[in-house]
Amino acid sequence: MDRGTGAADASRVSFRWDSTRPAASPGGFDAFSREWRARLGDGLPLTAFSPATTDDFRVKGRIVKLRDVVLADFRTASPLRTAPAPNGDEDWVQMFLVRRGAWIIDGSSGSGAHTVSGGQFLLRHGGRLADYETAPHTVAQNIILPGGALKPLLGGRTIKGPADGAEVRLLVAHANMVHSTVADLSPAGVQAVRGTLIELAKAVAMRRFDDVEPLLAPALAQAAKDFADRHLTDPELSPTMLARQLNVSVRTLQRAFAATGEPVTAYIRRRRLEEARLALTAPSGLSISELAAHWQFADSSHFNRAFKKRYGQTPTEYARPAAVLPAD
Repeated sequence: MDRGTGAADASRVSFRWDSTRPAASPGGFDAFSREWRARLGDGLPLTAFSPATTDDFRVKGRIVKLRDVVLADFRTASPLRTAPAPNGDEDWVQMFLVRRGAWIIDGSSGSGAHTVSGGQFLLRHGGRLADYETAPHTVAQNIILPGGALKPLLGGRTIKGPADGAEVRLLVAHANMVHSTVADLSPAGVQAVRGTLIELAKAVAMRRFDDVEPLLAPALAQAAKDFADRHLTDPELSPTMLARQLNVSVRTLQRAFAATGEPVTAYIRRRRLEEARLALTAPSGLSISELAAHWQFADSSHFNRAFKKRYGQTPTEYARPAAVLPAD
């Protein structure tokens, strides 16, 4: 188990575990529960799990806690089931986002149960932490937030929708960024990313993005980059397309990228050149003109000029040490 961060700064805690490997499975739940209690303490008590879960606990995950916000990612090989928690003085909002499998929330409460299937999210204020069960091989995220900031917006509603909605993508992009940078966050950084997570959860609740909130610009730029990276070969990829996908104006998107020091179009071109460079050394069998077309350059001459400007060599010169490209 990776102990991560948090020993010196209780405002930020992170750890990972993996009990899916055969050698790690025996006692996997005990190791996980000890780590949870040691790292998260009394601020977030560990939910009681059913004996079937504790006997066969094959789960891989990572958790980050930033003051009173918790980000938990799970990949389950075995099913999970918790026991209903007693009512207390907790005041939590939870978001469940399922990529694959299913997450059944308050499954013991009969008609009050909610099933979140792969490709869906659910956001709600439940006061206490919800009891739940998951199907085996579920991939999901659970975001726990303080109730005070979000309860008025939710007004008792349970919000459910597609996981690829614009506001959800922004929240997920920011959460992933937090996981990768938490070890380097200063106290001011912890406060900033915590505030951004809450603002993005508000955007999910309101189904709109506050485009004048400066805290949200990094999350918007990251979500746009994530989408662009998956669509680099799409001829329609552009600032207009990205803005439409993220439900913001082009101007808002451009302002978010301005904070990164790289315009949207420059980012798209750089990433296409990077991928083309990798392709040049792979045995793809594509000619220079075919590579140029694949990565959406107007023609091989345009591709040659852009490549040489960035890497100091033409594509043919760069590829020559590794492979001989077919003639055009």
